[in-house]
Amino acid sequence: MAIPCQINQTQRASAPGWALIPSGWFAMGSDTGQDNERPRHQVWVNAFYLAARQVTNGEYAIFLDASGATPPPMWHDPSFLGPSQPVVAVSWFDAVLYCEWLSRSTGRRCRLPTEAEWERAARGGMEDKLFPWGDDPPQSRPGYGSRWQSGPEPVGQSPPNAFGLYDICENVHEWCSDWYQADYYRISPERNPPGPESGSRRSSRGGSWRHHIKIARCAARSSIPPDFRYADYGFRVASDCD
Repeated sequence: MAIPCQINQTQRASAPGWALIPSGWFAMGSDTGQDNERPRHQVWVNAFYLAARQVTNGEYAIFLDASGATPPPMWHDPSFLGPSQPVVAVSWFDAVLYCEWLSRSTGRRCRLPTEAEWERAARGGMEDKLFPWGDDPPQSRPGYGSRWQSGPEPVGQSPPNAFGLYDICENVHEWCSDWYQADYYRISPERNPPGPESGSRRSSRGGSWRHHIKIARCAARSSIPPDFRYADYGFRVASDCD
C-alpha cells in the first residue's frame, strides 16, 4: 500500500511536477541482460516523489541566474539550447548542486534518485517487462526512425508510463545518487539499497539520443566518473515522501 504523501501548493509552484512512486517490492535487474544486471532480486523501495520530466534548460537557467554557477559546456550549442529540451553536459556534481539549490528554494529536500528508486519508477509496476510500455522493441515506437537526429527532444513528447513519468528510459541518460559497482546486486540490501559506500564512477540510467538503440531497457545500467560532462547526460529530481 502506498504511503500517503502531500505537497502544498506553495512548494508545487516552484518545484517540478511530481509523480508519486508508491512503496513496494519489485524485481530489480535481469538474468538475461548484461552481467552487471545480475542477479535479478527482490527489492523494497519506500514511497517517494520523482519529477515527471527531466530537468529542462529553462529550469536550469533559473538556477544559473540565482546561483551564479557556470553554465554547462553545451549551453550555447543550437542543438541543445531549446528551453524545453533537457539540460545536458551536466556533471554529477552539477546535478547535486541543482538539487541543493532547489531544496533551499522550495523548502523540500530534493535529491537524485537511487538506482533502485529509478528502476522501480521506470517499470511503472510492470516488473516482468523489458521497457516501460512492455516488451515491444524501441523500433516499434511511432516515428522512432526520425527522432533524436541531432540532440534530445523537448521533454514530455512521448506518453508517460504508468507512474506518470515522461521520457523515462530515453532522451538523455539520468544521473543517480549511487556510486557504481558492477557486482553490487550480489551484496545489496533488500530494502532501499543506497549503492556502494565508495567508488570511482557514479551510476546512471536510461537511454540516450545519440545511441544506436536510443531507448534503454528498464534494467540497463550505465556509469561514468562524476566529473564528466557529456552531451547526452542529464537528470531528474527526486524528493522524499514525508
